[in-house]
Amino acid sequence: METVKVVQAVYNDDDILMSAVKKVREKRHHIEEVYTPFPVHGLDKAMGLAPTRIAITSFMYGCLGLAVAILMMNYIMIDDWPQDIGGKPSFSYFENMPAFVPIMFELTVFMAAHLMVITFYLRSKMWPFKKAENPDPRTTDDHFLMEVATHGNVSEVEGLLVETGAIEIKIVEKEAH
Repeated sequence: METVKVVQAVYNDDDILMSAVKKVREKRHHIEEVYTPFPVHGLDKAMGLAPTRIAITSFMYGCLGLAVAILMMNYIMIDDWPQDIGGKPSFSYFENMPAFVPIMFELTVFMAAHLMVITFYLRSKMWPFKKAENPDPRTTDDHFLMEVATHGNVSEVEGLLVETGAIEIKIVEKEAH
């Protein structure tokens, strides 16, 4: 497995971090990752990350839930075991659809929510019993850490990060992805 050198810069303020990210991007350096103790508004845009597609998957999972609800209720309540509940005839699905709307809604929301969470965890590679990848425990409390990849220009990147207001800098070797 190949290793690459990254420079880890620690900041103690989110505004300083934001300006540092912008300066590093202006100089055309690649930011590997930024660790923050809370969400920093606008950081994803400053880092140049692509917009998330989790909403699209949520919609598709909701459509899947609606389809499962319709097929399930049609099979259970009309085809397999039709019953006269409250005087409602069981001759067709469409005659009974107003009574099925709450079930359709609940199963749509259930499938969208649960499958979206599973997708998020799998996409983020956060499965059960996985060891945390946080390089500095202070980033869960009150510090911010930015990892910048180096390509033989360690001193240049290190100097740039000192300029941006980093309170601590460390050079680390990581496995290449």
